Amino acid sequence: MKSPHKTPALDVAIDLGSYVSGFVDGEGCFCVSFQPSRKHRFGWEIRPSFSVSQNADRAELLYLIREIWGCGSIRPDRSDRTVKFEVRRIGSLVDRVIPHFDRFPLRSSKRLDVARMKHICLDMADGLHLELERFRKIVSIAMEMNPSGKRKYSAREILSSLRPGERIVYAASNRGIT
Repeated sequence: MKSPHKTPALDVAIDLGSYVSGFVDGEGCFCVSFQPSRKHRFGWEIRPSFSVSQNADRAELLYLIREIWGCGSIRPDRSDRTVKFEVRRIGSLVDRVIPHFDRFPLRSSKRLDVARMKHICLDMADGLHLELERFRKIVSIAMEMNPSGKRKYSAREILSSLRPGERIVYAASNRGIT
């Protein structure tokens, strides 16, 4: 007869996954920003990112998350004197970050930002952001994220300045996705 109990290693993994999600629910950010770019097809670079911050004297969890996920970078954040763990590569967002939050969902309304980010990242991984209508949809979805946050560019500014998609430049750091 099989024991209904999980193995201790599995319990630790589940506990840690839930703990990370709870921590991110309070201190994390799922963001899609836009940067003007002559190199990108419609004149704008789409920049999805996941980040979570902590005071430097308590940053052990950030290093543990980076080790477990095998991606991301850690740097000082001068804006609030914290340390920030950040993931920006589309491949890492799709393969590591999003699956974590699918398995260990957030409990706050921030889970809606995770769903929006997932939609955008999957579109980008499939190259759909290179289609004008999908690019416009991505702008619309991104503007629904982080409603209390500040944006450098409004949807109107981005959408009204889109240029015809004559150029495509592939960035090696994005697995060839721009």
